[in-house]
Amino acid sequence: EVQLVESGGGLVQPGGSLRLSCAASGFTFGSSDMHWVRQAPGKGPEWVSGIVSSDGSTYYADFVKGRFTISRDNAKNTLYLQMNSLRPEDTAVYHCATDPADPGLWGKGTLVTVSS
Repeated sequence: EVQLVESGGGLVQPGGSLRLSCAASGFTFGSSDMHWVRQAPGKGPEWVSGIVSSDGSTYYADFVKGRFTISRDNAKNTLYLQMNSLRPEDTAVYHCATDPADPGLWGKGTLVTVSS
């Protein structure tokens, strides 16, 4: 059974930083492409970033490019999202996912609130 458990969310001021983690189990993490998806209050989900298992290539939505960095530690079965220069519009629940199109393959998420 795929299990994904996010952590690291919280309240941060605009311009601040947070690092999210996602502990993965129940599948071969090192062989899986991984993603971050977010959902703001009252809005639909948005794909944020992805990282390819085979070569470590990374991809970002335009609205986070240059501010967020996705990474992974296959020895620890953990996915990360370093978020810098946070904005109020980044407020959302952030989910890690093995398939961004299937909410059944997302973790429960961690809430990030950007507010002064």
